[in-house]
Amino acid sequence: MSFWGEQRVLVVMPHADDETFGCGGTMARVKAEGGEVFVVVAAVGDLRHYDPEHPAVTGDQRAREFRDAMETLGVDDFEVLFNDPQRHMRLDALPRLDLVRLIESEGRLSIDRVRPTVLILPAVSYNQDHEALFKAGFAACRPHLPSVKPFVRVVLAADAPQLAWNHTPFHPNFYVDITGYLDRKLQAHACHRSQLRPPPHHASLEHIERLARVRGAEVAVEAAEAFYCYRYVA
Repeated sequence: MSFWGEQRVLVVMPHADDETFGCGGTMARVKAEGGEVFVVVAAVGDLRHYDPEHPAVTGDQRAREFRDAMETLGVDDFEVLFNDPQRHMRLDALPRLDLVRLIESEGRLSIDRVRPTVLILPAVSYNQDHEALFKAGFAACRPHLPSVKPFVRVVLAADAPQLAWNHTPFHPNFYVDITGYLDRKLQAHACHRSQLRPPPHHASLEHIERLARVRGAEVAVEAAEAFYCYRYVA
């Protein structure tokens, strides 16, 4: 069996669409090769955009789009932690311990319950929700004895188009070849209809494909997703 076919992958992202941006192709590959995938999105909620074509989007619409994307990828299970405007885009205002506990033990798809071998988090960026969730997820998978609680052997932070505008450069050191799964990634991301933008916007499907092909060229494959690896225990 392949490496990915043996993994239980838990993806924890701040908002609906971050999961397909960062690792939609990887999730498709894991499922195709026989592995398991579970996805947690921290928050969806009503949101106003700087976009005359989509001035406002409801949380219900974001939740439906997320469900459609997960069904397209065929993941094993998924959940949204918060679906209210008080916490959407305000994760940094929550006590970090509350987020840590949801990811570590109290959420329906927590580390304790899913027992993942691979955890994928958002890379730290200027977005307050991404930073808050990364720090909470990083704390939730801190080193400990496997005899005491589930130990995540691989911890990754996912790429994202907006990281080009960031206070901390993203230097990936772990790549997944998604040459055979790029189309599925794009199909899944297209389910997030309210978040799509026309090119040359970084949230366009054209740019998402371009980024995958650039990451692929960095490791001499047709298309790839890039990650920063914080832990890999073979």
